[in-house]
Amino acid sequence: MERAGHLPGLSADAVDWRTLTFRRGAETLDVAVPVLSEAQIAELATRVRTNARTYLRRRTVAQIAATIDRAVARLLDRGDPWRQKAERLLPLVTGYDAEMVRLGLTGYLKTFRGPELRKFIAEDFANPAVLDDFQPVPKGGFARAFGPELLLHVWAGNVPGLPLWSLISGLLVKAGTVGKLPSAEPLFAGWFAQILAEIDPELADCIAIVWWKGGDEAAERAWLGRADTVVAYGGNDALEAIRARVPITTRFLPYGHKISFGMVARSALDAGKAGAVARQAAYDVARYDQQGCYSPQTFFVERGGRVSPREFAGYLAHELDALGSKFPRRSLSMGEAGGVASWRNAEETKGFADPSRALLGDPAGSWAVAYTDAADGLSPCGLNRTVTVVAVDRLADAVPGLAPYRAFLQTVGIAAAPEELFGLAGALGAVGVTRLCALGRMTAPEAGWHHDGRFNLLDLVTMTEIEGSAERAADTFAPYTD
Repeated sequence: MERAGHLPGLSADAVDWRTLTFRRGAETLDVAVPVLSEAQIAELATRVRTNARTYLRRRTVAQIAATIDRAVARLLDRGDPWRQKAERLLPLVTGYDAEMVRLGLTGYLKTFRGPELRKFIAEDFANPAVLDDFQPVPKGGFARAFGPELLLHVWAGNVPGLPLWSLISGLLVKAGTVGKLPSAEPLFAGWFAQILAEIDPELADCIAIVWWKGGDEAAERAWLGRADTVVAYGGNDALEAIRARVPITTRFLPYGHKISFGMVARSALDAGKAGAVARQAAYDVARYDQQGCYSPQTFFVERGGRVSPREFAGYLAHELDALGSKFPRRSLSMGEAGGVASWRNAEETKGFADPSRALLGDPAGSWAVAYTDAADGLSPCGLNRTVTVVAVDRLADAVPGLAPYRAFLQTVGIAAAPEELFGLAGALGAVGVTRLCALGRMTAPEAGWHHDGRFNLLDLVTMTEIEGSAERAADTFAPYTD
């Protein structure tokens, strides 16, 4: 039995626990998650808020970042017991291939090392010292950034370790942090809090990692009513339900469903480059089986290169087949398998009516590439290693068809020459795209990434200003003016 969460000040014996069972083949893992009473919620919220006020506010952001760096170093060390536990149990909980989890964790965790955290902070604050004390501002006077005393995170569990991004963001603005574990992956956030407790127990007392069953309105309202700011991840319907229960005075930052895609210019489609481009594109599709918002569902491929879009679809199929041997796809739920089968059937039916279309896939159904000459905007794929290749005369021709999806667009992985890249960037940004990156990097945002075009840290803080008038007036009351 593995126990999830982190409950500073609460005795485990005083807490009710519920068991979540994960089965992957012959292996089974039971995870106990905490079920808190309303009195325990109130006690824990008060403790986290008080600890953050009395401890985090006294620490500099550089000291907090250094502690985070030490914790992340532990998780990057394959000889460390916490890393070994993550490598052993996360594949069992999530169903993802163990080697994919290992490589994915390493790449992701490197984003939170000390140098990267400095980039993270500098991206939002020209003068990071504004998080520690009042600093001069260009318009005159002084300003200081204050994080919320109690920041509630409602996390999704579609990608291992995903909660770390917002949890660390909260710590960097010195917020007391409460995170709601996702039932799909309830372990990693609690492990991170426990590592922090070994390094800096007082900092770990500013964090609580809790759980409640999705749809439990009583528990949700109890936490929402105590938070100053709420950051929530999930499907749009779930976020809308949370929004309806968040008090009007509470800042609400939702991150909902998004669509991402790739673009391949003819300049990337000669015989010497196309194979590598297809390999990078296939990795973006295969990594975590397209469960992240940044995973591509469509590739727009330009005609006129030495490798045609249809041939590129074949290259992509070959690479997905190779990755299937190296990183087998996880077992799908009945609903997921039904979604893939429905998408494949629909693509096959379209092919009967239109000979220019094609569906490439392995007999076992573990991946599939649909090809079409019809540039008809974006259409959702079946996820879980299914993707559509759309041929276009010019990549710019695909942009007008993206406009109806403005609210849902996020990442574009692109293979193009510099002039093409910057020309497309303006057009894509105008229709709502918030991130352009290299193919092969779609699922690995850089430190300081503006998630959905927003600020990771600035969105969490409020600014307190000492206006120049107050400073000048204060000078008249100083002893030296007598």
